[in-house]
Amino acid sequence: MNFMKEARSLVRVNIREYGMYIALFVIMLTFSILTDGLFMSSRNISNLLDATGYIAVLAVGMTLVIVIRHIDLSVGFAAGFMGAIAAIFLTQLGVPVYLTIPIILVMGVVIGMLNGFLVAQIGIPSFVASLAGMLIFRGALLRVTEDTGTIIVKDEGFNAIGNGFIPAIAKVGGLNLLSLILGAAVIVLFLYGEAAKRRNKLKYNFEVISNRMFALKLVFVSAIIAYITYIIAGYNGFSWTVIIMVLIVAVYHFLTTQTVLGRRIYAVGSNPEAAHLSGISVKKITYVVFGSMGMLSALSGILFTARLQSATTTAGTLFELDAIAAAYVGGVSAAGGVGKVTGSIIGAIVMASLSSGMNLLGVGISYQYMIRGAVLAIAVIFDVMTRKKRA
Repeated sequence: MNFMKEARSLVRVNIREYGMYIALFVIMLTFSILTDGLFMSSRNISNLLDATGYIAVLAVGMTLVIVIRHIDLSVGFAAGFMGAIAAIFLTQLGVPVYLTIPIILVMGVVIGMLNGFLVAQIGIPSFVASLAGMLIFRGALLRVTEDTGTIIVKDEGFNAIGNGFIPAIAKVGGLNLLSLILGAAVIVLFLYGEAAKRRNKLKYNFEVISNRMFALKLVFVSAIIAYITYIIAGYNGFSWTVIIMVLIVAVYHFLTTQTVLGRRIYAVGSNPEAAHLSGISVKKITYVVFGSMGMLSALSGILFTARLQSATTTAGTLFELDAIAAAYVGGVSAAGGVGKVTGSIIGAIVMASLSSGMNLLGVGISYQYMIRGAVLAIAVIFDVMTRKKRA
């Protein structure tokens, strides 16, 4: 009885964090039943995660932008533009892929810092500054692609980023061995990280959940990771897109939870005035967050261009809205100061799962947009209601 009471209390207190995981579980279970298991097939899950990659990367950066109480509408066409520049470097200028990618990423940082300059130094509202950027990059994308309309990329190394899979090494019962090893490594790292976090809390006499609840959490999350690994290993294994996505989440999760920079970002988001009075440079944090957003826009553009194996005039259309939706569905607060990068990935997968499931069921595109809009509205209403309860 005490166990059930603790479980209910834990969910109630952490409803913002756990709500999206529950929603994802319900969505996947529902679509799996409605499609007679087709939704959870190895091929569909692999394609779903690959299609999520370029939006998930944007959502990670957008989460931090929203955390510090700003918005960036330029990321979609910035991604499309930088993807097109990457295609031009590879096809027309003959720049090798190992130089093209870092150059484009640095270009993204510069573009992001320009947005940061307009917001932090000049004082232009981020909505207006990024809207101007969106129009500029839309025009720039049309300009660089106007001669052919589509720039075909034939570099196999570059295209593998969006379409390739990690080598199998060997097959075990029809499963990709290297993918199984990577999945096991992720589980081990998760268990180690959670155990270390619990030890530190106990060391400083912080309140922790019971041993039984902690063990249940470890088993549940490990089982999910193992199941997803098993499904993906049964197809072609982990794609390079998924590997990049996981690495980005891991790096940003570490930066936001274990470093001084992360604490300062959330301090600025919670109360910019108080953060300034405590000695934190709000301007520097704004530069860092927007610079990071620009770099992730460039990475998103690379992933999308590699996935299509070409740069098109429509690349980047509505990317920014999908990223914002993923961030809000993933638990970021419109009021700032609250939100996790891990949540933004779950939010991106939730939105991609909705699209994938509805496509399998033959739902019309008009209804798809309405349903996704309703989900976003519910997520924001949920945020407002939980903030009112805390107040």
